[in-house]
Amino acid sequence: MGVGTCLKDYFLGFWDYETPKIMVVKNLTLGVIYRGVQFIVITYFVWYVFISQKAYQETETRPASSVYTRMKGSAVHGDQILDTVEYVRPSEGGDVITAILRREVTYDQKQENCAEYFGVANANCSRDSDCIQGEVDFNGHGRRTGRCIRYYNYTFKTCEIKSWCPIEEYAVHREPPLREAINFTVFIRNSILFPKFGERRGNIKGSSNRRNMHKYLNKCLYDEEKEPYCPNFRLGYIAHQARENFSELCRTGGVIGVFIHWSCDLDLDPSRCKPKYSFRRLDLRKDQANSGYYCRFAKYYQKNGKESRTLIKAYGIRLDIIVHGQAGKFSPIPTIISAVTALTSVGICTIICDWIMLTFIDKDNIYSDSKFDEVIDEPTDESIPPQLLYITSFSAYQSDLSDDVLL
Repeated sequence: MGVGTCLKDYFLGFWDYETPKIMVVKNLTLGVIYRGVQFIVITYFVWYVFISQKAYQETETRPASSVYTRMKGSAVHGDQILDTVEYVRPSEGGDVITAILRREVTYDQKQENCAEYFGVANANCSRDSDCIQGEVDFNGHGRRTGRCIRYYNYTFKTCEIKSWCPIEEYAVHREPPLREAINFTVFIRNSILFPKFGERRGNIKGSSNRRNMHKYLNKCLYDEEKEPYCPNFRLGYIAHQARENFSELCRTGGVIGVFIHWSCDLDLDPSRCKPKYSFRRLDLRKDQANSGYYCRFAKYYQKNGKESRTLIKAYGIRLDIIVHGQAGKFSPIPTIISAVTALTSVGICTIICDWIMLTFIDKDNIYSDSKFDEVIDEPTDESIPPQLLYITSFSAYQSDLSDDVLL
């Protein structure tokens, strides 16, 4: 067969028309398989796609959110009474708030000359020539003066520097942890907006009586079952939910994420759209060199006409408030798309049953011979070449054109 003949057959075959042939197969096994697969496919789409995944809804997964936080509580620390101004950073509130649980304080620092810390590289010396004047070690505390002096009350010597003196490592005073902070409460107010639907929600249940609401917010504590709309959380409760030891957090500090998740079905009553809270430690506990949380800040004042400061290294619990959510509402477009997808997916039943019939059940090629027919349309005009029409069957229903195949 030449190349020209192949091309001619391909060209003529390209214009063939194929149409399904309706054929009923009388076979109980195949019928049970067919209806069973249909039942599984329909059940999957009705239960999983429509009910579980709510494919009939239009969704919004990027809500706009606002968070305001405030901490309350007071504690006795030695002879001092500490309030929120002393142990909360920052004071204005936001999606990040820190409770100071332990402090290391260096009092009465002034800008003057003093000995460098001996743990700094090349800080130890025996003579002035070991210290280069004007050199600054960025891992140290200041600029070297070129002198080698005794390290405070010790016998060894280090290079002299100009800095805030005395240095922290020498004069630091470590205070005991603020264990009473376990009962401090964090007020978290979260408002969320789903722009696509113009719907707003808040984690505080509204009330027409403002005075009663104020009293309620001053007394309530969050409970997932009893008080889901109370925005007050004990620090001890947060640490427990994050599976952390509060005493250990007092010693090293830590970062805990407060996750607020909104999953709202806007077709239902608004009372069913309420936040779910979860808590998790965010910093790496296992890496002791980088685990925990602390920050430094100073309080400046004038003493004898000279600027002085108190340096505070504060360990605490830092709370990161992270909000995410989604909302869904009925829409005809996704409903139609999901319904059409479900109906077309039922066609897989025919493909599976045809494969089973042709592979396992076909007897003496009876099914194959009945499934594929070649119909030649005899032309009335001899000048017109015959056209071949293949009728391919994917079993459906019985009609006047139906063939009954008994197997």
